Amino acid sequence: MITHLEHRQAAPTGLRLSRAAGHGRPTAPVRIVHLGLGNFFRAHQAWYTDNAPDAADWGIAAFTGLSRDLADALAPQDGLYTLVTRAPDGERLRVVSSVSAVHGGDEHDAWLGYWADRAVAVATFTVTEAGYVRGPDGGLDTSRADVRADVAALRADPHAPVTTVPARVVAGLRLRRSTGAGPMTLLPCDNLPENGAALRRVVLDLADLVDPGLAAWIAEHVAFATTMVDRITPATTAEERDAVRAATGLADTAPVRTEPYSEWVIAGTFPAGRPAWEEAGAQIVEDVLPFEQRKLWLLNGAHSLLAYAGGVLGHRTVAEAVADPWVRGWVEAWWDEASRHLDLPDDDLLAYRRALVERFGNPRIEHLLAQIAADGSEKLPVRVGPVLAAECAAGRLPLGASTVVAGWALHLRGRGAPLSEARPDRVAGLADGDLADTVRAVLDRLGPGLGGHEPLVATVLDGARALEALAEA
Repeated sequence: MITHLEHRQAAPTGLRLSRAAGHGRPTAPVRIVHLGLGNFFRAHQAWYTDNAPDAADWGIAAFTGLSRDLADALAPQDGLYTLVTRAPDGERLRVVSSVSAVHGGDEHDAWLGYWADRAVAVATFTVTEAGYVRGPDGGLDTSRADVRADVAALRADPHAPVTTVPARVVAGLRLRRSTGAGPMTLLPCDNLPENGAALRRVVLDLADLVDPGLAAWIAEHVAFATTMVDRITPATTAEERDAVRAATGLADTAPVRTEPYSEWVIAGTFPAGRPAWEEAGAQIVEDVLPFEQRKLWLLNGAHSLLAYAGGVLGHRTVAEAVADPWVRGWVEAWWDEASRHLDLPDDDLLAYRRALVERFGNPRIEHLLAQIAADGSEKLPVRVGPVLAAECAAGRLPLGASTVVAGWALHLRGRGAPLSEARPDRVAGLADGDLADTVRAVLDRLGPGLGGHEPLVATVLDGARALEALAEA
């Protein structure tokens, strides 16, 4: 049942969503440039901007990654789209107006043009953990062919098209320096610990390779803020598009569905200004780390457990997996382990866990485990690795963390969702040999020396064999 519908006027069936037809607000001037025009960005940062009291002054120019499909879908709609918020007892539909311009990732001249514009004050990013192209030490991975190609291209021509995120940022900042467009803030919104520092490191590393003077200018004139973001946002389906058309009479090729819960915690400075996001519910804090760890470990870590262990057991969605008593027990064990290492009040952690149970169990949010399972080599070292190492250092063999590792080991060996890795080389060889060899290899990937921790290896092996037995029962 639809409980609320926000459109500025009724529409005859088949009318396309557009500002010219009176849908949404008038186009706001672009003051934010965004990379990663996907569903999460449109349900989160764009939604917060749309709800800010000064939204009319803060339009977003949003770019896709490499594919331009979503830009092509949204351009005829003037950047408008319908956000469908699905609660267990109904839906709320709203047209979001904060995206003023959409571009494909191949529109490099347009990208550079925004960075040279003094009005642009903030750049935001949702490019996934893999988009930061970091090496094992957290710095720029200069062993990658695409990174080396981008460095060579920018050395030869400041306006040359590039593909990696750090290179796109460096190209933009290089032009901003030359045009005197002034300071700005870079605001990453991906699930990386201390994501502001992570982005700063790879940007400065690449800038130093291209133009050492530029690196010094960036360090002086560009602020890197840190964020924690949270809102479950599944992929859009054809059924979702049909349902929006039936409910509104509008043809929207790119609606987004999401859950009622949303959280955004921000720390950092904004020398050129920003929207009043705190008036839309964002928290502006001095230190994001406690909130970041809580979300990475309790939500994202549990998601990985559901994806790998639940996937091995044949579950398809988060709601299905968390309803399984076995899986729910492993999740609770994981939360107990992770909570021991979080510097937040116990009452806050218990309330957050209760909220997660409700969110995970929402039957109207079809969050696919296969979507969560992608890029485990990037996700698990930050979602599970720190807790696993801390528990072992304390002399404990953690059941929940071991079950995540067991599920991932089986996933790498072909159980559950199909393997999907942005960097296949990161998992090359991990599934070689027998199951014990895989367990040792993945443990070493998650923490130096963990593959030689024999009691832990035995615990993970027992968990993997138990998972296999349950799957075959």
